[in-house]
Amino acid sequence: MTYQHILYATDGGVARLTLNRPDRLNSFNDAMHAEVRDALSRAKASADIRVLLLTGAGRGFCAGQDLGDRAVAPGSEPVDLGASIERNYKPLVLSLRALPLPVVCAVNGVAAGAGANIALACDIVIAAKSASFIQAFSRIGLIPDSGGTYFLPRLVGSARAMGMAMLGDKLSAEQAAAWGLIWKCVDDAEFPATVDALVQHLSTAATRGLAATKQAIYAAGDNTLEAQLDLERDVQRVLGKSLDYREGVSAFAAKRQPRFTGTQ
Repeated sequence: MTYQHILYATDGGVARLTLNRPDRLNSFNDAMHAEVRDALSRAKASADIRVLLLTGAGRGFCAGQDLGDRAVAPGSEPVDLGASIERNYKPLVLSLRALPLPVVCAVNGVAAGAGANIALACDIVIAAKSASFIQAFSRIGLIPDSGGTYFLPRLVGSARAMGMAMLGDKLSAEQAAAWGLIWKCVDDAEFPATVDALVQHLSTAATRGLAATKQAIYAAGDNTLEAQLDLERDVQRVLGKSLDYREGVSAFAAKRQPRFTGTQ
């Protein structure tokens, strides 16, 4: 597939997926959804990719859905928004969560509507200090979608989630980090270098272990303690037979940096 609305590049185990409609604040239309699906499939299929970085071009990360792509005027025939979720946003969120490698979202500017919740679907969210998060759905009579009603209460609690969803106020990256909505907020001048250092670190880590970690943590919210302990037992049984585990223990004993393959 030839990409017109995203940029996709790989180097040294890192896949960089950049939403690239800066004139529309990287808002999604059907064509961009198709390109992102293709890029995620490529990243998943490549044994060389050990971390995915998702970010946006220009001054914003993503403004969510491009409303001009499905404009509705008073008195006109209504559109089926549920069909759009089923066709595009649900598969995207599920793909990000299920990708068998760490997914880092670098929020370089405003993340609004579905754009904010797509960021929250990623494993580690790091934001520039000038970035912001806006649950803009209430402004057009909708509920937070793309996982918003799932992620928000789990990350910040129901009180803050309700305020964000009903008021639609802008939340600064600093406040988002303070609330635990995202992992980290970084000064703008340090943001590119910090993101690069993060993905480079993850690209040399024990990828199978990280993939199992994300899935175990995501399962915890729906499991009982006993079920989660059983899951940990089963996963450790598999990972304990891996070459990366042996390498990690050997490196620890020798007081050297491990050389993980990420695949065995």
